[in-house]
Amino acid sequence: MPHNSLTIKYTLDRVAAAVLLLMWTPLLLALFVAVWIALGPPVLFRQQRLGFRKRPFELLKFRTMRQASGLADAERLTTFGCVLRRTGLDELPQLVNILRGEMSFIGPRPLLVRYGPYFSAEEQQRHLVRPGITGWAQIHGRNQSPWEERLQRDVWYVRHHSLALDALNLGRTLLLVLGGRGFDPAPAAVRRDFDAERAAAARGLP
Repeated sequence: MPHNSLTIKYTLDRVAAAVLLLMWTPLLLALFVAVWIALGPPVLFRQQRLGFRKRPFELLKFRTMRQASGLADAERLTTFGCVLRRTGLDELPQLVNILRGEMSFIGPRPLLVRYGPYFSAEEQQRHLVRPGITGWAQIHGRNQSPWEERLQRDVWYVRHHSLALDALNLGRTLLLVLGGRGFDPAPAAVRRDFDAERAAAARGLP
């Protein structure tokens, strides 16, 4: 993939993230207060994810679930949290991740650190670019696609990256979010975790 293209991409990312953080300060403050009232502190969800070249970083989101140990994600997800997820507003704190150089607007979604050992040699290519808020896999099924499909699309994106492809990806993401299509607010309820799925496959289990 052309190095110059990525340099331009990451420069534009950081400039755009800085501008949006300034422009959307009132929205971010309003969401901060709304999450505080609806769910209480902490307002931000912080989790270690795999970044560029599989280096871990702390991903930021607005919290969407109640803090109730022992309950499944679908049971902890609130109505307010579901709205945040469906509209993508819970992802806005990742503008800070972009400003730090940990993420991009477009790229493979950053996955859990514990998934690291389960990627195939080909799938490891998804870590050759910075992870994104949205990506090629997300505009082809958002979070409903099977793991194998999602990872294949991530690799395809890395191999075919261009600024024009990023522009297409961004435009289609906006259309999907506005249309509210192809999104499951609690995908864990219908799809196993990636590491569990791969571990089962390695043992020859369904």
